[in-house]
Amino acid sequence: MTRTEKLEMVKISTILTMMVLSMVMMTMVESSRSVDVDGNDSEILRRHLLANGLGVTPPMGWNSWNHFSCNIDEKMIKQTADALVTTGLAKLGYNYVNIDDCWAEIARDNKGSLVPKKSTFPSGIKALADYVHSKGLKLGIYSDAGYFTCSKTMPGSLGHEEHDAKTFAEWGIDYLKYDNCNNDGSKPTVRYPVMTRALMKSGRPIFHSLCEWGDMHPALWGSPVGNSWRTTNDIKDTWLSMISIADMNEVYAEHARPGGWNDPDMLEVGNGGMTKEEYICFCIF
Repeated sequence: MTRTEKLEMVKISTILTMMVLSMVMMTMVESSRSVDVDGNDSEILRRHLLANGLGVTPPMGWNSWNHFSCNIDEKMIKQTADALVTTGLAKLGYNYVNIDDCWAEIARDNKGSLVPKKSTFPSGIKALADYVHSKGLKLGIYSDAGYFTCSKTMPGSLGHEEHDAKTFAEWGIDYLKYDNCNNDGSKPTVRYPVMTRALMKSGRPIFHSLCEWGDMHPALWGSPVGNSWRTTNDIKDTWLSMISIADMNEVYAEHARPGGWNDPDMLEVGNGGMTKEEYICFCIF
């Protein structure tokens, strides 16, 4: 084959590639249009069920679990709030300081309320929220759509949704991570909207983060129920875990929008399991 013939073959191949890409793009546009049309009912429901005005952009901040697990206390939360401010991260939008599991006593009080653990949160959650708010930040907390949380060290909110939502609002909570352990066997699509309605009635806008682990593909039903939804199981502090979760989230990209976001789980930056170069690639998320 002569040089001229090779160039012609390259031209033909390029033209065919561009035609295929154009067809793919047209298909994607049509698919997007059909999603928009079919989503009308969902958007109407969303305005009624979760019109809290939160999550215009994806939430950014810090969560205690992946590094500290249950080894948390109020001093640590305050120090973290201070660090977000002094490092300049708060100015960049990292404004949530989120307490994960293990913050409460194993039993509720005689009024049925969750009780902050006296040994680790002696000042109470409201005082901690006031401190975090004084830094211009927001405080998040954790509960579970089951009888106990995943650690089994504190009660879940199943059957106590309205009471707990009101308590969180009175404390000044801004964000609720709602897990899926130790439940009654009913579907998340049954249990999670109960907390959604309770939060809407609490009198305070609270970001509702569904931690359903992606079992029932919450990206397909989560937008009327939460401001974000976990799309996969827990992340691990490895490169393979991070990129595999990123790949799985690509499938659900079209379902993310202001007010409701896919949640690929917490970043592992700084926890020690990856190299510096791999941690830099957290921008994949």
